[in-house]
Amino acid sequence: MPQLDNMFDNKVAAGVLIGVGLALLVPVAVVTLAPVVRPLARSALRAGAMAYEKAREGVAEFGEMAEDIVAEVQDELRGEREMEDPGPEEEPETA
Repeated sequence: MPQLDNMFDNKVAAGVLIGVGLALLVPVAVVTLAPVVRPLARSALRAGAMAYEKAREGVAEFGEMAEDIVAEVQDELRGEREMEDPGPEEEPETA
């Protein structure tokens, strides 16, 4: 069997054999593992969707809080400006 030994020494032949073996085993593994993997994938996607929703709510609340703070600061600055510069003084009318 020198030809068989020679074929296994060849890296190309070994690669082909590995490829054929994987091509035969992958469909069997997919069918076998599908009942286990599908519920795991569903629960992982569900957890991801829930986390996304919670994060979205948190970002929205933070945005509202930031807008409120900015509005308060603008009101304070506006009040300070009005106190410093009450506007043009009216001169008394002389008749």
